[in-house]
Amino acid sequence: MFGLGRKRETVGLDIGASSIKAVQLMADRGEHELVRLGIAPLHPETIVDGVIMDSGTVISAIQQILTENQIKTKDVVVAVSGHSVIVKKIKVARMKPDELEEAIAFEAEQYVPYAIEDVNLDFQVLESPNEEAGEMDVLLVAVKKDIINDYLSIISTAGLSAVVVDVDAFALQNAFEIAYEVDRNQVVGLVNLGAAVMNINILRGGVSEFTRDSALGGNRYTESIQKILGLSYEQAENLKLGGKVDGRTFEDARPAIEMVNTELAGEIRRSFDFFRSSSPSDTIHRVVLSGGSARLQGLVEYLSESLEIPCELANPLRNIKADPKKFDPAYLEVIAPQLAVSVGLALRQAGDK
Repeated sequence: MFGLGRKRETVGLDIGASSIKAVQLMADRGEHELVRLGIAPLHPETIVDGVIMDSGTVISAIQQILTENQIKTKDVVVAVSGHSVIVKKIKVARMKPDELEEAIAFEAEQYVPYAIEDVNLDFQVLESPNEEAGEMDVLLVAVKKDIINDYLSIISTAGLSAVVVDVDAFALQNAFEIAYEVDRNQVVGLVNLGAAVMNINILRGGVSEFTRDSALGGNRYTESIQKILGLSYEQAENLKLGGKVDGRTFEDARPAIEMVNTELAGEIRRSFDFFRSSSPSDTIHRVVLSGGSARLQGLVEYLSESLEIPCELANPLRNIKADPKKFDPAYLEVIAPQLAVSVGLALRQAGDK
């Protein structure tokens, strides 16, 4: 069920806290082309802590995207994230696949803080340098059933069929692998700064070694500006994005932004330190930053300096063809970091494992 694989032709539907993104790709002989793309904004109270509070608004936004962008495909891939998603790399006694299928619920009970009957489980056996060892590494994924059911209900009501339910962190990995050459000797930190949640996925040689979701996102910048400058949420959001509000500019918001930059860097650093504490290597070679707030002025440079790791802005579309007559290249360049999850979802297909 979850994002441990890829796809040929569906719509990647990223239902985020501040907007819904839909991406449809066409695959042909190993190459991908952008076919459809749509984005619809959401009010900040529509989705809170990964829980859909106003399903009617979400359904309307999905239908708006489908209609305005002439998306006819009904099969979609969606993703979940947040505290209801548990991803752990665990060690289990070496056994055959059918034996592991039966044993995984028992193994999962040690790591999942919910009743096993209340979650959907998935797993993938990871490659091991020592196939003769008595244990093997398994990537375990558990998501609360009520969260998944909420998303599936909305998808169904919108007239669509969810053929795969993924996890944001794995969608990031799919998008990274299609856009960049995977160096088997590198450790890469994928950081997706969404409006309400930050997803972190650390890859070693293209294999996910550590994932974490943090309730710190781009909205924190808006709230900080709002509080310090005494603005409305909409005014603070406008200022954050480089606009002007009552004579104030981005420079007036900089102290509020720098406060959150410090908090964000600290949160990423704690995740990286935790990874290093359980990893045979303490080096993270690069960080690829995506999400709607990744383009915040000066953020990539600040994180590079603060983390002492080269950071770069993600472009999940860099190896995906796009007809310039249908899609403005300048527009795609601006929104590309925001599309990392939806592109990763669009690379999946029904039946993936």
